[in-house]
Amino acid sequence: MNNNKNMKAIVLSSGGIDSSTAMAIAKSEGYIVYSLSFNYGQRHSIELESAKKIAKAMKVKKHLILDLDLRKIGGSALTEEIDVPKHDSTEQLVSDDIPITYVPARNTILLSYGLAWAEVLKAEAIFIGVTAVDYSGYPDCRPEYIKAYEKMANLATRTGVTGETKLKIKTPLIDLSKGEIIKRGIELGVDYSLTLSCYDPDLSGRSCGKCDSCLHRKKGFKEAGIADPTIYV
Repeated sequence: MNNNKNMKAIVLSSGGIDSSTAMAIAKSEGYIVYSLSFNYGQRHSIELESAKKIAKAMKVKKHLILDLDLRKIGGSALTEEIDVPKHDSTEQLVSDDIPITYVPARNTILLSYGLAWAEVLKAEAIFIGVTAVDYSGYPDCRPEYIKAYEKMANLATRTGVTGETKLKIKTPLIDLSKGEIIKRGIELGVDYSLTLSCYDPDLSGRSCGKCDSCLHRKKGFKEAGIADPTIYV
């Protein structure tokens, strides 16, 4: 528990399992939480409704949704008219290739907006729910990337250069499996029925059940021994 009740943290929130758990951890550590979500042209923008519900349930200080348009850049099945890969099991996801669901430089872009808000608020931390265990091989989810970004962040801001703040990029889930993340969230009271993980949900918000993210979600609940509250097609 953080003893300084005035410590502030930005939490990047997609409305999914990982970011919601990271938000719960930030609150448990005593931070005043500011939730930051993005409408970046993703085909699964319905996830923002989940982000709103999570922010309300966790009683954050403020929730911002910023509009970007990464569709103009493309390069991903999430921002371009490219089919989202579907599989029957997580065993089929094993590959050395970075999947087409990777959005070019996404975490760098989103963290930079978080960095700007953190500087204005004089926040001490940005929480991001990346994991290097059960993930899809994205380069911007690795510990070495986060370490490099944190160093850059403190060189790039007025508050960092003057020493007014020392910003931490906090990744409390990075060494946890999806099952371990869910168990931790349940301990902290996260309502996972409010979350959405699917890359390709239908118009009513039902998850496809076969994209990378859905398969990792199913596997996580099974490993945690907890009933999956997700509504699948």
